[in-house]
Amino acid sequence: MSPILLPRRKFLGLGAIGLGAAALAVSGRLADVPSFEELIGDAQYLTYGAQRLLGRNALAREFSAKDISPDFKVNGTHRPDTPEYEALLAENFAGWRLAVDGLVVNRLSLSLADLRALPQRAQITRHDCVEGWSAIGQWQGAPLAEILKRAVPLPAARFVVFHCADFYERADDGTGQYYESIDLVDAFHPQTILAHSLNGAPLSVGHGAPARLRVERQLGYKQAKYVMRIELVERLDGFGRGKGGFWPDRGYEWYAGI
Repeated sequence: MSPILLPRRKFLGLGAIGLGAAALAVSGRLADVPSFEELIGDAQYLTYGAQRLLGRNALAREFSAKDISPDFKVNGTHRPDTPEYEALLAENFAGWRLAVDGLVVNRLSLSLADLRALPQRAQITRHDCVEGWSAIGQWQGAPLAEILKRAVPLPAARFVVFHCADFYERADDGTGQYYESIDLVDAFHPQTILAHSLNGAPLSVGHGAPARLRVERQLGYKQAKYVMRIELVERLDGFGRGKGGFWPDRGYEWYAGI
């Protein structure tokens, strides 16, 4: 049976039956199980529930090489402004190590060579920015599932937090470092990869070198760049301002499904 292709747009309504099923399908909000009223009242849970109803492995649309955009805009941070990142860049990321820890059996420390040695996936997908622009590119990297299989999540793990090298703003409350999070369902989705290449070349600094998240059923701000650490956790309310990501902390949707 061929995989279901998920339309890259928000569902504009679920009937009462669909909402009820979605409520049962959603494992919980960031910290607690949501009520039926919360699901109805917050649009992000419509796409969350709808994607779960379509199936855990429903795929975002993939394109052909002729569809690749001639220019893929750099958005957000163009270059992390820290001595640590500059030192990594100066040695072409030879000293970069991806830490994988938290609620796992095996803590990992992966080099860029290690990441490239894992089973790989290449996919040509469309990046949809919340600002209204889109671009199609070919991403290649290790499926996040391959990394997590080696780390072995503990039963209490529910979310994956991505800690990044960039500080989008120097906030007085210490929440300026970029981070994002997804749940374990999306973490094990076949199109969720830790990408090291774009259009057949290593990631540029502007596009998130040495590695960035690609979670193709969600909006662009979920595609965290400059990933330094992956942490498996039970709850998200202890990070940043408690909403599960840098932009969700500032009023954007946490799930941001498309």
